[in-house]
Amino acid sequence: MGVTVDHRSFVIERELPGSPGHAFRFWSEHELKRRWNACHPDWQVIEDRFDFRVDGHESVIWRMPDGTKQTMLAHFLEVHPRQRIVYAYTMRTNEVPISSSLVTVEFEGQDGKTIMTFTEQAVFANSADGDMRESGTGIGFSRLQEIMADGLESARL
Repeated sequence: MGVTVDHRSFVIERELPGSPGHAFRFWSEHELKRRWNACHPDWQVIEDRFDFRVDGHESVIWRMPDGTKQTMLAHFLEVHPRQRIVYAYTMRTNEVPISSSLVTVEFEGQDGKTIMTFTEQAVFANSADGDMRESGTGIGFSRLQEIMADGLESARL
């Protein structure tokens, strides 16, 4: 009997306030990315590294309140400022891989705003993890929209 895995692809599109260059900053600058991407405030950050460039890496290791260790390891494959980011990443729970993904994030200017298209092609050890990832990714992008809108509103005041 073989190993069963869940292969899936999903696309999430969001309209973001501001130019593609502004939107790109929220992916390429460590502090800005953590403002919307740190999705579990009750998780303790053990390690947080961010080297945003072609062949650069991102790694974040958390400890959950119950002691479980979560790890995200990413490798940047393509970086086209204001246009596109391509990266591969894996997630681990207590050092056991739970998923591996290839992601493309595209930024397209439209009437003073940015259309961000996020495409993830993934393999999950458990389909429930895939359901949570897709849902959680959408929630994170809603946070990104709010933070970017708040920042633009503050800049206008």
